[in-house]
Amino acid sequence: MGFGNIGIHLAKRLRPFDVKILATKRSWTSNLQTSREYDVQNGTYDDLVDKKGVHEDIHYFASIADIVVCCLAMNHETAGIVNKTFVSSMKQGALLVNIARGGLLDYDAIFSHLNSGHLGGLGIDVAWTEPFDPDDPILKFSNVIITPHVAGVTEHSYRSMAKVVGDVALQLHSGTPLTGIEFVN
Repeated sequence: MGFGNIGIHLAKRLRPFDVKILATKRSWTSNLQTSREYDVQNGTYDDLVDKKGVHEDIHYFASIADIVVCCLAMNHETAGIVNKTFVSSMKQGALLVNIARGGLLDYDAIFSHLNSGHLGGLGIDVAWTEPFDPDDPILKFSNVIITPHVAGVTEHSYRSMAKVVGDVALQLHSGTPLTGIEFVN
């Protein structure tokens, strides 16, 4: 789920393993997302994706995927998107990996589907709450792996964070109301 810069880089790393890559994106004609090595707006990502879908296809794609990797941006539209309906639509025994934000996953739905055995496993590097509770019941499942969220720490991410902080500081200094800020990193 999600085929912006992170999804593109993930697909580049997976392609040598000869896996079938299914990807969803809000719009495949959008020129909002670009990658330095793959120019999304001109369609040169075609060699990375075997099947493309839009947001409305996520349940269908989940039903045929062995592994679902969530790399969506966190905002008001995507919060809790991996909910009971979504996880129920996943193939029995499929794996779920979240490398984006913890708030994309509905905790109760994930716990329930792990407990029932429908969800074959969970890999996360983000949590529902920060700091993560080391006694969280989800960690008791043998098919759950949690790692630190460090892959996104890059020069680009630091520059992006610095720009947001700088822009907010300028708005505060000028007395401009803070509106429209949905940046998380």
